[in-house]
Formats: sequence, structure tokens, C-alpha cells
Amino acid sequence: MAAILSEEVINVRHWTDRLFSFVVTRHPSFRFEAGQFAMIGLELDGKPLMRAYSMTSAPFDDHLEFFSIKVPDGPLTSRLQHLDVDDTLLLGAKATGTLMADNLLPGRNLFLLGTGTGFAPFASIIRTPETYARFERVIVVHCCRQVAELGYSTCVVDEVRNGELTGEFAAKHLLYYPTATREPFRNQGRITTLLSDGALTCDLGLAQLDPACDRVMLCGSPAMLSDLEALLSDWGFTGSTSNTPGTYAVERAFVEH
Repeated sequence: MAAILSEEVINVRHWTDRLFSFVVTRHPSFRFEAGQFAMIGLELDGKPLMRAYSMTSAPFDDHLEFFSIKVPDGPLTSRLQHLDVDDTLLLGAKATGTLMADNLLPGRNLFLLGTGTGFAPFASIIRTPETYARFERVIVVHCCRQVAELGYSTCVVDEVRNGELTGEFAAKHLLYYPTATREPFRNQGRITTLLSDGALTCDLGLAQLDPACDRVMLCGSPAMLSDLEALLSDWGFTGSTSNTPGTYAVERAFVEH
């Protein structure tokens, strides 16, 4: 494994009893692109216990932020959820991932479709001004079971819309569509359903997704990825590979922690 850095926790926020975010210091040598992930973890019995996590901060930030689920019996998150300020977090020195704009063919609209903590890489992407230079519109769709679980993405989008570097871009280019599946909410239903029946694009005043002009990134549960990839394939979209940009990109690196 690549070298492991030691970072210090500087902030922890619990959004629900299942979701939390945390901020750590950033070693000057650590580099990443918006949408990438790194291995992070804790030392357990003298050995590093590491899992893949997307950076939610922008590549130019002097800190690193992460967004995590709490898995009661998860080898890592059962411990990670108890992080406190001044604790030490282990960070793999090399970032990687597939959810980068360079992995997509040029297009007009960028749809970022995420469930749960799958929103994490998209937080970094919408916090990065260069994203808005590539696309006329950036549409963030975040689906969770409970309305409260949308709190983190709502906060990030508000930050982006009011940010000194991103506010002007967001006002012109950024659309945000949160949806819940198990509680009443202004938008309700699974992303696949909302796309299939046209409700999502209709609500946003957009045309149905078209591979000629739209580009898509997917991050979420295996079931969500499978369903959306099947739908996009039916609509003529092609997935990107390590060597060939496509009309959609998907991150498969994440498992329950």
C-alpha cells in the first residue's frame, strides 16, 4: 500500500443517527482532483484499518472533509463515528477514482446522481469552480430515505451558492434536486423512477436525458447503480472506461464500512 499520512481531526458533525461528516488537516503533499477518493482509517491493534472515502472538500482547500454512514457492526465506521477533535486519522497518500470530468466526453449538462453518502464526491465537484466552466448546467440529485438525511447536501449546496469563489457560477449553472423515499417531501421517490417517468427533468424545466448533450455521474448503493446503468444504457448512454471517456461514469469502489 502507498504511504500513509497521519492527519488531525479538527471538526466532527453528526447530521443524523446514521450520518456524520468530519474535517481533518491536510498534509501539503496530498493532491487530488474533484470526485476522487482516498483510503482513510484508524490504527487497530497496531495495524491500519482502511476504507475508501471520497473527499468532499475542494481540491484547493487547506483541509480535507469526508461524509460517512454509521454501520453498527462495520469494522471501521463503528469506530470512526466516535471520532473527536484532536484524534488522529490515517490517510493513504494517493488519491484515485473514476468520477472526474476528464472521464466524460464534452457535454452541455452534467447530472450528478447520488444516494446516501454517494453524494460525497459530488460535494467536491460542485465546490470546484472549474466544473462550471465545462458545463452549462450542473444538476445535483441526492436521494435519501429520510428528509433529515438530506441535511448535509443541503448545507453544502447553500455553501456553494453563497461561496466567494462559487456563488456566481452556482447562480447561473447549479440546480439541486433532493428527494426522499420514505417520508413526505417536496420531491419524493427513487432517482430511477423520477427519471423514468420524467418527473425529475420536468420539475427542473429540462428535457429528458439525451446522450447527445447530457453527461451523468453515478455514486450510491449497488442496487441503485445497477438500476440506473440499465436505464442509461436503454437511453443510449455509454459508460466510460479507464482508457475511453463515455457519456456516463460510475464509482464502484465503495462498500459498507
